[in-house]
Amino acid sequence: MPEAPDTRTVLSDEELRTLDAHWRAANYLAAGQIYLLANPLLTEPLRPEHIKPRLLGHWGTSPGLNLVYTHLNRVIAGRGLDALCIWGPGHGGPSVLANSWLEGSYGETYPDVGRDAAGMERLFRQFSFPGGVPSHVAPEVPGSVHEGGELGYSLAHAYGAALDHPGLLVACVIGDGEAETGPLAASWHSNKFLDPVHDGAVLPILHLNGYKIANPTVLARLPEDELDSLLRGYGHEPIHVSGDDPAAVHRAMAHAMDTALDRIAEVQRAAREDGVTERARTPVIVLRTPKGWTGPAEVDGKPVEGTWRAHQVPLAGVRDNPEHLRQLEAWLRSYRPEELFDDAGRPVADVLACLPEGDRRLGSTPYANGGLLVRELPMPALDDFAVPVDKPGTTLHEPTRILGGLLERIMRDTADRRDFRLVGPDETASNRLEAVYDASGKAWQAGTLDVDEHLDRHGRVMEVLSEHLCQGWLEGYLLTGRHGLFSCYEAFVHIVDSMVNQHIKWLKTSRELPWRAPIASLNYLLTSHVWRQDHNGFSHQDPGFVDHVLNKSPEVVRVYLPPDANTLLSVADHALRSRDYVNVVVAGKQPCFDWLSIDEARVHCARGAGIWEWAGTENGGAPDVVLACAGDVPTQEVLAAAQLLRRHLPELAVRVVNVVDIARLMPREEHPHGMTDFEYDGLFTADKPVIFAYHGYPWLIHRLAYRRNGHPNLHVRGYKESGTTTTPFDMVVRNDLDRYRLVMDVIDRVPGLAVRAAAVRQRMADARTRHHAWIREHGTDLPEVAEWSWNA
Repeated sequence: MPEAPDTRTVLSDEELRTLDAHWRAANYLAAGQIYLLANPLLTEPLRPEHIKPRLLGHWGTSPGLNLVYTHLNRVIAGRGLDALCIWGPGHGGPSVLANSWLEGSYGETYPDVGRDAAGMERLFRQFSFPGGVPSHVAPEVPGSVHEGGELGYSLAHAYGAALDHPGLLVACVIGDGEAETGPLAASWHSNKFLDPVHDGAVLPILHLNGYKIANPTVLARLPEDELDSLLRGYGHEPIHVSGDDPAAVHRAMAHAMDTALDRIAEVQRAAREDGVTERARTPVIVLRTPKGWTGPAEVDGKPVEGTWRAHQVPLAGVRDNPEHLRQLEAWLRSYRPEELFDDAGRPVADVLACLPEGDRRLGSTPYANGGLLVRELPMPALDDFAVPVDKPGTTLHEPTRILGGLLERIMRDTADRRDFRLVGPDETASNRLEAVYDASGKAWQAGTLDVDEHLDRHGRVMEVLSEHLCQGWLEGYLLTGRHGLFSCYEAFVHIVDSMVNQHIKWLKTSRELPWRAPIASLNYLLTSHVWRQDHNGFSHQDPGFVDHVLNKSPEVVRVYLPPDANTLLSVADHALRSRDYVNVVVAGKQPCFDWLSIDEARVHCARGAGIWEWAGTENGGAPDVVLACAGDVPTQEVLAAAQLLRRHLPELAVRVVNVVDIARLMPREEHPHGMTDFEYDGLFTADKPVIFAYHGYPWLIHRLAYRRNGHPNLHVRGYKESGTTTTPFDMVVRNDLDRYRLVMDVIDRVPGLAVRAAAVRQRMADARTRHHAWIREHGTDLPEVAEWSWNA
């Protein structure tokens, strides 16, 4: 972009005075939250008993965040903008709380913290205090959709929030510490996926105050021309604001904001009205202010302002050190609170002059309470996509390909309202979901070549080879009132372990806040899974994301392992309709036997776990053994084992139990989907051997069921880190999950069979030996395995 003429914003003396008054008030309130337990307006000299016994919080980033909030207020009010701000810097809570209190949104959300002296005292007392609010920008803070300090996710969240909200400005303050992280570095590329016609705008504000907790930051130490080259390479035009003189910084920030928003408006106008398709360079504001600006310059003879020492609590010994107490009082009085608040503690008119009104206040925007905006998805009838099942185990389909048809219909039916997206790391077609391309191509704003397929400037399928970006985009999208699905190879979804942690914690807390409306669930489809990564090998074989998620808040997490195409449709229908959950669905993309009709699938999935009578040989009596399974490949191996038992030990009463909802194994007291002991004993028995073939790590099943009566009889087979590039059946043999091993387990554990069925056991062991020899000679599985079907 050519250099624009300098049409520098000229603030009148009145505007400068009121902006500075608002900023000083926010700084005062931010510092007061860290320190004060009482005497909020300093109507008497500070005494030790006015100070909190434990000083917690982060001052260093607060003045810069207050500056951004103040100037966002100015442009939102002046331009009539709908805006949202993502506050990235860690523990910036004092600032966002202070500003939401000043604008009145905090008191409207929490009426006992009104805009007066009593409310100010409550605001101060509750901060980082037992029974109060955290020190970071958490769900409790009105206007927030991002947990401050997530370290690297702010910009991805901002772009996700802007998608399909064409009238929305999303400002994103990026701390220079989080700017060093991998997720944030990748997030700069999000501008290649933002459609200026149908999406909103993102304004990154890179806040460089020079230091992290104890070290300088990389970007703050780069020469300005090198930093500019980096940001221009990412597709941005940097606008610099720097200094420590408040008046000069206010003028520069006002100019930067106006310049940036004028440029954004021109880019959107050109795309929407003139049909311009060339990707434009968009602005980024680089804000350099001292860390801990306006705080103590020096403490105990050591510099503080502008150094890492300002990161948290600049004056740590205030209750015990009279000099620190004197410095704190001087610091707080330097903001001249008597000019900012009246005798009743209410902000004066000058402080409130820059504020927008109503829902345009950052703390009141409905975009930060996405449940207020979310609409029901137009879910089609599952019968339109279901596969016919006249007899179990005789036909095969690729479950995710069948799901792709359902997703295509949803994508088509949301074409006008644009509130559903599919995200994934370059794997939509690989995961057999390519039917969605018939309804929407892949979002893409960069260059194209003739050989490219399915790229679409207005597409709603989003592919980028960064699980961090996929997760961040989808979280921002859901939190601002839309729906989506994240499809990923099972082994590599671990890349976002810490991100899903934060989202689950966010949901858990927000569910406890009556003013936060429920949002659409975060839905994962994990495919290309451990048992069919035989071609890619050991590096691609890891089913542990389920373990990770089930460690989290039980009221939020759900895990499903549908065994065939129709159960996958039923589970997906449930997950996409749900609210305030993280749903993990593990399903294969390779041809899989069809076990249940769509009506049977609905009932089975609603039950979560149940007996497949047609597969067992109980005949109405008590079973001698239970063969349980969870997951598509384990289900096939259990049914093959049941068939072998039917053939070789016809007198044995075998019960087959399939589990779709893994949380059903937990006690009812531990998870809302858990079974009572009565239900569990009825399904698995209290005293019979249970051989459980599980998709993932076997110890998870033991952990979930360890308190059950029949746990001593429970024997679990699953993945035990034995993998390589091999044949599909060899994967289950290597991990002792195969049908022959399961039959041997039955013989070993059913009383009286060890001797009576010794010959059968030997035949099973011999089959495993034949398998090893066969694959090494032929490179394929045994014909009796490759050509197997259920024909009992």
